Amino acid sequence: MPEAFGLYIHWPFCQAKCPYCDFNSHVARHIDQKRWLAAYVAEIARVGALTKGRTLTSVFFGGGTPSLMDPETVDGIMAAVRAMWPLSNSIEVTLEANPTSIEAGRFHGYRQAGVNRISMGIQAMNDADLRALGRLHTVDEGLAAFETARGIFDRVSFDLIYARQGQGVADWQAELERALALGLDHLSLYQLTIEDGTAFGDRYAIGKLRGLPDEDLAADLYEVTQEVCEKAGLRAYEVSNHAKDGYESAHNLTYWRYQDYAGVGPGAHGRLTIDSVKYATETSLAPGRWLEDVETTGSGESLRSPLSTKDQWAERLLMGLRLSEGVDLDGVLLPPHDVFQNKINGLRDSGFVTFDGRTLRVTPLGRPVLNGVLRCLLDD
Repeated sequence: MPEAFGLYIHWPFCQAKCPYCDFNSHVARHIDQKRWLAAYVAEIARVGALTKGRTLTSVFFGGGTPSLMDPETVDGIMAAVRAMWPLSNSIEVTLEANPTSIEAGRFHGYRQAGVNRISMGIQAMNDADLRALGRLHTVDEGLAAFETARGIFDRVSFDLIYARQGQGVADWQAELERALALGLDHLSLYQLTIEDGTAFGDRYAIGKLRGLPDEDLAADLYEVTQEVCEKAGLRAYEVSNHAKDGYESAHNLTYWRYQDYAGVGPGAHGRLTIDSVKYATETSLAPGRWLEDVETTGSGESLRSPLSTKDQWAERLLMGLRLSEGVDLDGVLLPPHDVFQNKINGLRDSGFVTFDGRTLRVTPLGRPVLNGVLRCLLDD
């Protein structure tokens, strides 16, 4: 199996902007999908010229709400992908979907285009909290969409948000157990975070976002999350992601293992090794600007910057320590050994990490304070 190489496709449009969302998503009345398809195909050709000889192991349609894409758009993109790269025999092709943008014909079209995995934004298992989160679907609609998807695709994951306003431990445990009773093989569980520049961020700043859990309650919610998922056979292979063995997200593992991926679409990032140099790539955030760049200059890329050894070291730790498998440091150029080892020894003595001379892992005790562990390792 060649080293993983993934492709991320960003679709920037949504039906409505959720109040907690700080992703690059936009609401538009009309979208010329043929024009957008032509731009994606052009960008795939450009990136393909930089990555000749690579075998593609995953494709991820993210957003935004990719389930607003016409099946013909997805099919056109996948046709360009197949023409550009050899695909691994086990390629994973994921599309993010919202229950409000689902109907069986659309899903059958995605499947025919080559999508074999759906990641569904359910977000909550009660209607009051769905409304508070700005979601446009009900619980019943979400579950019906999940069953529709499960009847069409090999693998279906869904997302839930916890640490919501007014949510107690017993409430969350019951909600999580209800979700797991559906027979899930993958579940993404995110603590609600209040980000600047979002509607929730604005409300929080003026004291109008009440009922959020304090640190102790948030920690309790995290602990019950781990316990309930572990009991159901979905281990925490990453900080926020739980799966049965063999059902981990191959595309997201590409990120966390610090392997190469290309980013196509407005605001998409990439990490690409070209002529033995690892680069960070970026594209314009504004959909109109990105589209115009592709059409007029032949490139949607707004930045390609070589990453220093120090940058790569920091990114490898930031991504890899999120995984339960940890970071394989064999062959990696480390910071001054004595300084690094002293940091490791201190964290290990406190029970936050393990290190066998090759693999660095965060322990269950260290995982809730991962940001602090990272600060200790990365501070000069």
